[in-house]
Amino acid sequence: MKWIDAGGGELVRDEHVRHHRDMTDEPRSRRERPAKVALTRRGIVAAAVDVMRAEGLDRVTMRRLAKELDTGPASLYVYFRSTAQLHGAVLDELLGAVDLSPVEADGDWRDRLEALLASYTRMLFEYPSLAQSAVTARPAGANYLRLLEGLLALLDEGGVPSQQASWGVDLLLQLATATPAEHAGGDDPEQWEALGAALRAVRPETHPRIAALGEDLLSGPMPARSSWGIRVLINGVLATPRTGGNPT
Repeated sequence: MKWIDAGGGELVRDEHVRHHRDMTDEPRSRRERPAKVALTRRGIVAAAVDVMRAEGLDRVTMRRLAKELDTGPASLYVYFRSTAQLHGAVLDELLGAVDLSPVEADGDWRDRLEALLASYTRMLFEYPSLAQSAVTARPAGANYLRLLEGLLALLDEGGVPSQQASWGVDLLLQLATATPAEHAGGDDPEQWEALGAALRAVRPETHPRIAALGEDLLSGPMPARSSWGIRVLINGVLATPRTGGNPT
């Protein structure tokens, strides 16, 4: 048995000192850390938007978000059935930036409808990877419903019959989505030059119409072409009765 000096000339047994140290210097549990913030659908979408802005939409996966939120992928599937559904929620979140003021503004309804779609298109141009996903995404949140209601309100103001409006609004959104999606990867000057060279090289004997138009087929700035396309669709929706597919 070993005796040691505990201070002040008092001798105590060594095992008493060890026991005292064990009681006062107890190691901290690995579980002792700040409690994690509870998962919510809104919080998951916010984290997904942050990842998309920093790394691109292709990095917005369940596994990547689980790491970001310090949880397991299975926990996220409670809120979203698939990555595609999550991407749809990301799109809906960003639709909140679309300017809906044209719906209540004064002026020609066609001009205001075009302005609303232009705001939507500009938002997608800010997020190229999202623009490509938006072609097939199916957002169903509050911001998408507000956008859809605004478009339908303007078509109704213009006297577009309801059945034509219900299909026409889909066409308008498809065009407004396709424009930024087409340019999402950036415009490769070499590809455009190759296409222009092919148009210039055609022979009138074999391709008389292409030869007559030439590079006018590629002319005009993108905003002007997009605006013209929207006008074509608006006029077409207004003038073209719907056939088949009547609601039951």
